[in-house]
Parts: sequence; C-alpha cells; structure tokens
Amino acid sequence: MDPVVLVTGFLAAAVRVTTPLLFAATGETLSERSGVINLGIEGTMLAGALAAALGASEWGPWGGLIAALVAGMVTAGVFALLAIGARADQIITGTAITLAAIGLTGTVYRRAFGAAGAGLSIPTFPPLRIPGLASIPVLGPALFEQPFPTYLALAGLPVVWWVLFRTRLGLALRATGEAGAMARAIGVRTRLMRAGATVAGGGFAGLGGATLVLAQVGTFTERMTAGRGYLAIAIVVLGRWHPLGVALAAFVFGLATAMQFLFQALGTRVPYQLFLMLPYLLTLLALAGAVGRVRAPGDLGR
Repeated sequence: MDPVVLVTGFLAAAVRVTTPLLFAATGETLSERSGVINLGIEGTMLAGALAAALGASEWGPWGGLIAALVAGMVTAGVFALLAIGARADQIITGTAITLAAIGLTGTVYRRAFGAAGAGLSIPTFPPLRIPGLASIPVLGPALFEQPFPTYLALAGLPVVWWVLFRTRLGLALRATGEAGAMARAIGVRTRLMRAGATVAGGGFAGLGGATLVLAQVGTFTERMTAGRGYLAIAIVVLGRWHPLGVALAAFVFGLATAMQFLFQALGTRVPYQLFLMLPYLLTLLALAGAVGRVRAPGDLGR
C-alpha cells in the first residue's frame, strides 16, 4: 500500500476518533474550571447518542444533533440539581447518573427500535470537503474532509478559550473553581456559576455522543460510548484544564485509538484486542506520570 495513502487514512481516522473525545473533554473543562467534577459525563454522552439516533430517525442528522445537545444538557442538569442544588457528593452522584443512563438508554432503545435494533439506517453527516484546504497533501484530507461535527468541535475550542480567559464571565467561573468562598465574598453567585458550567459542559458531551452516531457508525448500540466519558476526564487532567492542552491530549488519544486501523491495514497478525486497550493503557500511564505534576482548580470536587 502507498505510504502516503496509509498515513493520510491513519490521520483522518485519528481525527474522526478524536472528535467525540474533544467534545466531551471541552465540556468537562468548563465544568471542572467551575469546581465541579462530573463523572456522569459517560452517561451524558450515552444519552446524547440515543437522542441523536431518535432525532435523526425523525428529522434527519441536524435534528439528531439538536436532540443530542438538549439531552446532554438535561442529563447534566439532573446532575447539577443533585450535586450542586442538593449538595450531594459529586463522585457518587456522577456514578449514579451514568448507571441510570445505561439502564434508561437501553430500555428506550429497545422500545423505540425493537429487539432487532436500529440497524445502519440512521441518516448521518457526510464528509464536508473544504475547497483548497482539502487539497493539501496528507493533512488536507485528514483535517479538511471531515463530517460537520468535527468542524463544530474545533470551532468550539477558541470560543471556550475566549470565554474562560477573555471575559468577566470566565474570570468569575475560574474564581469559583479556584476559591469559591472568596468568589462568594465579592458577590459571585457560585452555585449558579457551577450549575451553568455543568449544564453547558453536558451539552458538549451530548454532542460528543451524537458524533458517534451521526458521523461514525450510523447506528446506536447499548453502552456504545465504551468509557469515552472517563477518557475525557483523564484528557482534561493531562491538558491541565486548558482548552488548547485538552485538544492536544485528545488528539494523542485519538492517535492511540486509530492505531488499530493502521495495524490492520498493515496486515499484522496481532490480536486486535491489544489495540483496543491502547487508549486505556495510555490513560493509566499518563495519569500515573501526571500525579504530583499538575495542579487542579483549588475547589474541584468540593
């Protein structure tokens, strides 16, 4: 096989795999910057994926994308109501949200699509070629011939960066996450700030779940997020709670996941399960190396 074609395909696959992780990690960055760690992001992505499948079946891929956004925000809103409004433990609440989402999405999926499932009949976003840029050798097809959600995820990065570091709202949000008591003393409504950041982060996670359905596989299966929400939390840590660092960490994980496609194309006789575990192994190694070297927001999880 032509090495150029092989590398181009590998990078394109890595970008596709990175997209749902980038959505989820961007949303979790907002949440954690406000002092809230949302372990329910896995369940939020799953809710978004199911909503995307249901919405796309009725109104096409754009309807599915909007439905996923709403589902993600609603799921995160439930988490915020319990963890912020009722002051429940964030870790326990997030775990409960994920477990509830697994059960609820499975039930709704079987009711909506029957025992046979949705099949590959859900309308999806086709690759959107950007004229001129897509003609760049190797990088062009990988970066500029992707489905619409990929461009949306990339566009969200500078927006989140600008909000966090160039607006009064972002300053108040970061102050809430670093020192909530001091922020309250100067008039910041910290509980409202945390709830808003959590719900916005849930919207991003819902879009990440939608990407799996509408830009990758074209169907929904139970537990299809397969731990991507937890990977997103690790990505936020490795990205040091900064949108640009998060983007770089997400792409590294995307490269690790896409390795399975590269080695299959090369015809290596290695069990594919080894490549499937690469991202999770990378997570453990990276987090082990990051312990003691990164500083989380001061009030994270409190």
